[in-house]
Amino acid sequence: MFGCLVAGRLVQTAAQQVAEDKFVFDLPDYESINHVVVFMLGTIPFPEGMGGSVYFSYPDSNGMPVWQLLGFVTNGKPSAIFKISGLKSGEGSQHPFGAMNIVRTPSVAQIGISVELLDSLAQQTPVGSAAVSSVDSFTQFTQKMLDNFYNFASSFAVSQAQMTPSPSEMFIPANVVLKWYTFHFEYPSGGMHKENLLSSGSMV
Repeated sequence: MFGCLVAGRLVQTAAQQVAEDKFVFDLPDYESINHVVVFMLGTIPFPEGMGGSVYFSYPDSNGMPVWQLLGFVTNGKPSAIFKISGLKSGEGSQHPFGAMNIVRTPSVAQIGISVELLDSLAQQTPVGSAAVSSVDSFTQFTQKMLDNFYNFASSFAVSQAQMTPSPSEMFIPANVVLKWYTFHFEYPSGGMHKENLLSSGSMV
């Protein structure tokens, strides 16, 4: 029903079912993991009105599990990526795995999935640091590319007093590029959409 993926490792699809509505994946060598993806395999959907809360558990200094709520998966959102690199020293939260007979080893963390009512999921609050930026990859690539362009162009900047007259060349003030960049990336009203970027060449 569920799968678990860590970058550089094989996909896990054989979760340990520790109760009728609870599943666990082991994460060996968890200290080296930054992100984890949890997804539904598409073979069995959640029952109507149900979803899955996703937890991360790591052993504390005494070997006891510390569970933290990462987020949720549902039929409408069958996959999610979570950042766990900052959770390996945080405090635990309430969780439904306390009475489970789960086999644990000191160097292994776990991902737990608990099938619950959607209404119950809506009342739960995941740890904020597990959220991954929702900015799409195109925007991230574009912003990095324009950062590089602006830094490169700025390295050739000269003042008006330093400029050598050249009637055959056209000059664009550096602040024009900066204003365009600020409009698209720092003001929500500007929006950074693919169509804006492709049609905005006339602005610079």
